[in-house]
Amino acid sequence: MTDPIPQLRIDALKSQARALRESLARDGTPISHSQALERVAHAHGARDWNTLSALARRTDGNRRPLAVGDRVVGRYLGQPFTGVVHDVQPAAQPGDMRVTLHFDDPVDVVTFPAFSNWRQRVSALIDDHGRSPHRTSDGVPQMIVGHLAV
Repeated sequence: MTDPIPQLRIDALKSQARALRESLARDGTPISHSQALERVAHAHGARDWNTLSALARRTDGNRRPLAVGDRVVGRYLGQPFTGVVHDVQPAAQPGDMRVTLHFDDPVDVVTFPAFSNWRQRVSALIDDHGRSPHRTSDGVPQMIVGHLAV
């Protein structure tokens, strides 16, 4: 996922979807509103609308810290996941925390096709925006996590 997602508001994302839908309809290619939402999500680098909206809600005025038992969604080492917060510990830097997540389904954290390394429970340091300060080689946070929208 691209880094700017949490800076977007849900209403702005929905407006983008409406504008896309109207533009395509004028050009003779009508699509449903849900298809427009999915296209907006993909344009922002998210797997789907649910993932994008959950990450955007993380900073959409009702942000609260993660707590044990919370349902979460995000990306770990570039792989999408949903899961549950297993543990939360304060970190040395104010606003940071160490979280342990249990993924609903194991995530393969290796991109090399010759082998796999599946993880289902991981720990990471995250800031108050749900982003790891540690980055992958392409500059993306190792973990991006937010509350799962219900």
